[in-house]
Amino acid sequence: MNLILASGSPRRAKILKENAVLFDVVKSDAPEVAYPDDPERTVRENALAKGRAVDAHGAHVLSADTIVWLDGRIYGKPATLDEAKEYLRELSGKTHTVYTGVAFDGDTRVVASYVKFRDLTEADIERYVALVHPLDRAGAYDIDDYGPILIEKWTGSYENIMGLPLEPLREWGIVA
Repeated sequence: MNLILASGSPRRAKILKENAVLFDVVKSDAPEVAYPDDPERTVRENALAKGRAVDAHGAHVLSADTIVWLDGRIYGKPATLDEAKEYLRELSGKTHTVYTGVAFDGDTRVVASYVKFRDLTEADIERYVALVHPLDRAGAYDIDDYGPILIEKWTGSYENIMGLPLEPLREWGIVA
């Protein structure tokens, strides 16, 4: 299958590589929407827009959008380190939902997973942002990079929390 990943996310590329999927990366600069009262709509529309923004030249297009959602608020990618630290403070000790919308040739699926953060100290937050570049991560964190500093437990798809759940990829025949 000739596949385009419409994402510059190294985490999404890692998941595909680990599942022996051959693909090319074409970054999408599609504008994103945010509907705090409807996180599923948010990720679905963003994933579709990212896929449509890529000129695939006849290839299949896979795109995704991930957000962290808590109490009616969407935590996307922070703009500054101070904002990243504030996100981590707000998520400290709480369970939030990670939503990922995945689009494949215009068909979409939304997967939700749940993450409970530890009660974080300022030292935990400073240590985490010193180790991980949090500006390219929804909610300012990545479960795969030093996740145990922040995360007490999770339920659902680990790959979804990384930004590309395997369930829809299996359904579409992209991974075994």
